[in-house]
Amino acid sequence: MMEEKNTLALVIEDDPAQQEIFSHAIKSAGYDVEVIGKGNEAMQRLDEITPALVVLDLHLPSVSGDEILRHIRADERLATISVILATADPLLAEALHAESDLVLLKPISFTQLRDLAMRLRSTT
Repeated sequence: MMEEKNTLALVIEDDPAQQEIFSHAIKSAGYDVEVIGKGNEAMQRLDEITPALVVLDLHLPSVSGDEILRHIRADERLATISVILATADPLLAEALHAESDLVLLKPISFTQLRDLAMRLRSTT
């Protein structure tokens, strides 16, 4: 029997307009999407599930994106998931580049995110 591929993606972003663009782009890349707007909720959810992909804003309320990224990379269960950082902060993005799979500087277009997510999906 063939193992079913994990297609769950978390969009961790607090801006409603960005949530909308990111979730549609990721859905178009073939993922099932769950949107989370607060860092503490994202941490809690990551303790419950193992997504295939995380699109992560770095500036979030309650728990920062860089803290969430460190949590993901430190957890053996989550360490291999693909993480796309989505930020308007180029200095922080540069500092975290090695810990993520992709870094995208805002503004990020629907097409750009969809195409990159599709590429990540085909490599996993």
